[in-house]
Amino acid sequence: MSASDIGPWSGILVRHARDAFIDDATIARQWQALNFTAPPDYARAVEQYEGFLRLLRTNAPVHECTRTPEHRGPETTDRAAPQLTLDSIYVRDASVMCARGAILCRMGKSMRDAEPAVLGETCRSLGIPVIGAITAPGKVEGGDVTWLGPRRAAVGRGYRTNDEGIRQLRGLLGTTIDELIVVPLPHHRGPGDVFHLMSIVSPVDRDLAVVYSPLMPVPFRERLIDLGFTLVEVPDDEFESMGANVLALSPRRCLMVDGNPKTRAALERAGAEVLVYAGSEISLKGGGGPTCLTRPIGMGTWL
Repeated sequence: MSASDIGPWSGILVRHARDAFIDDATIARQWQALNFTAPPDYARAVEQYEGFLRLLRTNAPVHECTRTPEHRGPETTDRAAPQLTLDSIYVRDASVMCARGAILCRMGKSMRDAEPAVLGETCRSLGIPVIGAITAPGKVEGGDVTWLGPRRAAVGRGYRTNDEGIRQLRGLLGTTIDELIVVPLPHHRGPGDVFHLMSIVSPVDRDLAVVYSPLMPVPFRERLIDLGFTLVEVPDDEFESMGANVLALSPRRCLMVDGNPKTRAALERAGAEVLVYAGSEISLKGGGGPTCLTRPIGMGTWL
């Protein structure tokens, strides 16, 4: 199986808004504790998610994750047994996909502890090998890991992913990679904010990436250029609206939240086809764009 963030994909894992958000009462109980900027409207969220799925299905089969685990695996025994929350809509963070299969994460946000076990059940049901899990005191969230080539990955060291988690991740990836680039992330708005490596970089082809340079470490930006990437720069006024969070459906065919016309135009000038979806309820209020809403699965056979 090829390790990639640009596709093509054999499938895409998601968790529907109706399963993550449940109803308006659940949203009312949880949104503030989870640092959503405002409570999503349930009916609109379900409608927006259906539109999002229609776009995903133009490119690959979509597999919906079950809502609760049938049993709790050893990867979740190091903390108390919480339930899924609104954040579980952002399914990418619970795992890292590599050439050997799925690595289950250990979340930096404790209210999300149940998510990796659920994702693991879905992977097993689809025949995706679960090759290991990050354990305490390690922390890794999938939004902090991106592939810059089939044997080269980058991982953000921030509030959601720590040094021990990176050490374990490196060991689980093993000989499937030649290099794991560690990217120190900025404090920005602090530990309560939703900030991952993929908040500031989204590969959309082997030589094209969308970036928000003001929050990017200089050595990492220089490394991308040295690797041959052309950088599509997100302007300041489109960072908060998730202009830098772009999902590659296939090389140079990508999906982004509507409302970022400058970034969209820059991508199109670079030769990319850009699809957009309405994301006020499923993306903007919870701080998770299209990469966060999906866990793509590469093509080929598992090593």
